[in-house]
Amino acid sequence: MNRFAYARPTTLDGVLQAVDDGWRPLAGGTDLLALMKRGLNAPKRLVSLQGVPGLRGIERRGEGWFIGATTPLATLANRCPEAAGRDLAVLAEAARVSASPQLRNAATLGGNLLQRPRCWYFRNPQVHCWLKGGERCFAVVGRNAYHAILGGGPCHAVHGSDPAVALMALEGEVEISGRGGANRVALEAFFSGPRRAAGSETSLREDELITGIYVPAPAKTPEAAYVKVAERAAWDFALVSAAVSVIFDGEEIARARIALGGVAAVPLRVRRAEARLHGSRLTDDAVEAAAEAAVTEAEPLSENGYKVRLAKAVVRDALRTVRPE
Repeated sequence: MNRFAYARPTTLDGVLQAVDDGWRPLAGGTDLLALMKRGLNAPKRLVSLQGVPGLRGIERRGEGWFIGATTPLATLANRCPEAAGRDLAVLAEAARVSASPQLRNAATLGGNLLQRPRCWYFRNPQVHCWLKGGERCFAVVGRNAYHAILGGGPCHAVHGSDPAVALMALEGEVEISGRGGANRVALEAFFSGPRRAAGSETSLREDELITGIYVPAPAKTPEAAYVKVAERAAWDFALVSAAVSVIFDGEEIARARIALGGVAAVPLRVRRAEARLHGSRLTDDAVEAAAEAAVTEAEPLSENGYKVRLAKAVVRDALRTVRPE
């Protein structure tokens, strides 16, 4: 691990004043410190966010809910229903099935969204893959059982966040702060995808940080569900996951949002599947049409064709979960 300076400001202004070339914000550190130990990230300065007020907790703000960036996943899992009722229940479920209890107590929502890919080629310091500035993605002709089936490269790693998938279905927005002020960006735009040797798969600039997530609260609370398939029942990343959020007008679907995890370099909203549902009833035929539409553009690699079947299955299960009795 490289030598680095450390700062622990007590205000957001203090954090922003500490921003310079080679800095990294430090919250839970569950991913950043692992990257540093492997030599995959070498910040010159770590700036702690733990003493900054206003970055932790869940509160009503305007017509929605604001979740501070340093809110632990354990708080989301345990407090979301208490604080926000059914509005954030699907986010609570996604947080509940993330990682282990120990990691959920340390890991923060902001850090979870910013985690780097779990690809074994990327995580190996000896492999100079495309994402680290190399010439190719080794997963294309290598071991690729856990890699992407949607998106088409040039990097085939997948994003590992469970909460991000739920937030995508809830139309969440990321609050980003810098010296020029703060603004909100839709989660769908925030996840820009792999950028060669950029140190991030998001649109976040080097001089910015996430200060929170805003989730709008519709006039009518949607029926929502999160379904995850992993190799192990506990503390494992999703092979494939799906989050759905559906608002019904009587028996018809007035609005549907469907997002997939484990299938692309970013949490992926599948608009083709949503379009199959709008204005229809959630019949078995409609569920099947949405599941098929979710993987229309899938291009599996040599070892991960099973993910196409899994993606259809989790979409089916999630939609059946929210279907009115």
